[in-house]
Amino acid sequence: MTGFSEIMEVEKALREISIDNCEKIGEGFFGNIYRINEDTIVKVFKVPNSLDLIKKERELSKKAFVLGIPTAIPYDIVKVGDYNGAIFELLNAKSAVELINTEEELDNFAKKSALVLKNMHSTEVTDEEIPSRKEAIIKLLKECEKCFSNEVFEKLESLLNTIPDRNTLLHCDFHVKNIMVQNDELLLIDMDKLSVGHPIFEFGAMYATYCGYSCIDKYNTDKFLGIPLEKATQLFNKTFKYYHSNKSENELAEIIQKVAIISYIQILNLRKNYSEIDTISNTIKEEIDFCINYLSKQAMILETLHYD
Repeated sequence: MTGFSEIMEVEKALREISIDNCEKIGEGFFGNIYRINEDTIVKVFKVPNSLDLIKKERELSKKAFVLGIPTAIPYDIVKVGDYNGAIFELLNAKSAVELINTEEELDNFAKKSALVLKNMHSTEVTDEEIPSRKEAIIKLLKECEKCFSNEVFEKLESLLNTIPDRNTLLHCDFHVKNIMVQNDELLLIDMDKLSVGHPIFEFGAMYATYCGYSCIDKYNTDKFLGIPLEKATQLFNKTFKYYHSNKSENELAEIIQKVAIISYIQILNLRKNYSEIDTISNTIKEEIDFCINYLSKQAMILETLHYD
């Protein structure tokens, strides 16, 4: 009525909610996920001023849903203390980590995970707003250039360029804390890293979460995923094997060697962001050294990261 909305952006104030006594059922790089009640969850973003990030994830979730990917779309944005959150409706859904307590359950979950990933990786997209994962990983490597000799850096960069460009969909944060199970079907709840590219980038991210971040801290998966390293490694290996069901054991080992390059570039870049902090822990220093040494050695062994 006043006409203010014509000359400036006017938005409704966000409603406030509390997560006191709420169960944390998921965790990602940008936020934690809590169950508010039986039907509703909230993803609380860890960074302040995250409205643009939430809106971006909501748009990516919608794009994935339209493309046939089983995902939940946030229907409301709220204030949670000093942070922002996104509300999802998930009727009678449970976190995957709650449902892999036996060998049979873990094996069944791995089979379903492989099928969901195959479906995603066969979904072609033309939407230019969905970013290239290859470009993102090359950028992460360039930010760590000073960690390597010129020879090693150039070899790593050339290895990344051997991976063919693809316009097929990737989740790039696929792990048990980002997967809900609803009516025995898997449902993805965290789409902020939705990308396009070759499947090696998907498995590079999975390997980092299930195995790579435990290169020094063997209790990393207990703290982050809520499952021990042995189970996390088993889950990765089973999912990877079901996905590549036409590959021999030797072929699988060769592919994992390539996948690990992607994984440790991601880990190095993230840990390096802590290196300017005076109180950096010895564990992070050791993780940085491990990644540099691993990548420097493997870069001189491998000739390509491409695989079919």
